[in-house]
Amino acid sequence: KSINKGRKTNIIDSMLRMLEQYSSNLEDLIRERTEELEIEKQKTDRLLTQMLPPSVAKALKMGTPVEPEYFEEVTLYFSDIVGFTTISAMSEPIEVVDLLNDLYTLFDAIIGAHDVYKVETIGDAYMVASGLPKRNGNRHAGEIANMSLDILSSVGTFKMRHMPEVPVRIRIGLHSG
Repeated sequence: KSINKGRKTNIIDSMLRMLEQYSSNLEDLIRERTEELEIEKQKTDRLLTQMLPPSVAKALKMGTPVEPEYFEEVTLYFSDIVGFTTISAMSEPIEVVDLLNDLYTLFDAIIGAHDVYKVETIGDAYMVASGLPKRNGNRHAGEIANMSLDILSSVGTFKMRHMPEVPVRIRIGLHSG
């Protein structure tokens, strides 16, 4: 009687109604969790393709071995921030994070206009390559050189949020072979 709220109904009908309600709730829960899983899978895929060349990311997702590749003609770019240790010592941790985020967001926007591939950022070190993972003939040196000049030009007007009076200088190294 408490299940049926005082009404007289068949207990089998009541059980079927409860099972249908439970099933419906379970279906909704599964649908919701499946959507959440799909969103997380998309985030993982985006992160993987940002960290690795698309061909390597695809091979890893498919579970196939990744074969090493030899590249005949490649140019590498390395840069770091001059005096980064001193700037960090005079800054709060969040200010250092903001500085690197602002600077590398600027760099990332610049490299998008060139035929280059961002390899790595660790701390204040920034590494870019041209001629891999997509071969571009003998254009690799020119692409990196032009990108370097664009980055150098943009750093000249870059201001740190927490120390706008301190100029940011970067050290750039290139290697071609």
